Amino acid sequence: MNSIRRLLIVGAVFILPIAAAAQDSSGASGLDAAKIEQALGRPGQKIGDVYKVGFPRTDLHVSVHGLAIKPGLALGSWAAFTGSDEHAMVMGDLVLLEDEVNPVMEKLRASGFEISAVHNHLFDETPHVMYMHYMGHGAASELATSLRRALAVSKTPLEKPAVAPAEEAASPAWVTTVEERVGRKGTLKGGVLSYGVPRADTVTMDGMIIVPAAGVAEAINFQAAEAGGVATTGDFVLTAEEVNPVISALEAHGIRITALHSHMLTEEPRLFFMHFWAVGPAQPVAEGIKAALAKVRIK
Repeated sequence: MNSIRRLLIVGAVFILPIAAAAQDSSGASGLDAAKIEQALGRPGQKIGDVYKVGFPRTDLHVSVHGLAIKPGLALGSWAAFTGSDEHAMVMGDLVLLEDEVNPVMEKLRASGFEISAVHNHLFDETPHVMYMHYMGHGAASELATSLRRALAVSKTPLEKPAVAPAEEAASPAWVTTVEERVGRKGTLKGGVLSYGVPRADTVTMDGMIIVPAAGVAEAINFQAAEAGGVATTGDFVLTAEEVNPVISALEAHGIRITALHSHMLTEEPRLFFMHFWAVGPAQPVAEGIKAALAKVRIK
């Protein structure tokens, strides 16, 4: 790996604590967010040195056994940019229909992007959706333009999204129940309660630290279901010795395992990503998630 490529990867996984600490109060990162926004046709969010843009599949009407899946639960494509305008990196995950996978992949590969994973997250969903992880490096505006061109061969909405309605001041009863049983506060947005629980151990790639925000936190989402219940899905990020204890904890609470795979190639410790699904009363479902978290080295 040459020095430029190594520098880009360092930026992509949010591993510049010294640079981040030296940022001025404006949080400027070396990327012109306006150029990325112009190329992609929508705004994103600046998180430290990273500019992240979401492409929720609001066009899809995905259901599992009759339950309509909210975009924030399991249908969120995203792109995270870092580096500088001339030497940037973008990485992310795209939610695609089966017949969109290869056309999008061909466009990305033609622009020099690398594809690192294609897999499922759910079972029995209609229509069936796939998830594609990718990485690209070059000028930020060119990366954004290439990504938009790739997404254009899918039906991913590319227009500027409408302003989301404000959440209710008071949390629904199911949110309170889930937070009490999990023992942690989540973030409620678009009707989805989300958790990003960081691991306690340090994850590295090629000797560089990968922080939780780079995709190595336990990602758990909940939404309301019928009769006051909830649906939950997401992925546990696990070391090899944690995989089967977590499986046992989830299955003991009626939570199904829907996928087990890797996202990276050279991380240490080796990590496995376990997706899951359950629908039921909020209390026992949340208690199942808490029991599984107890098998993981988390903060």
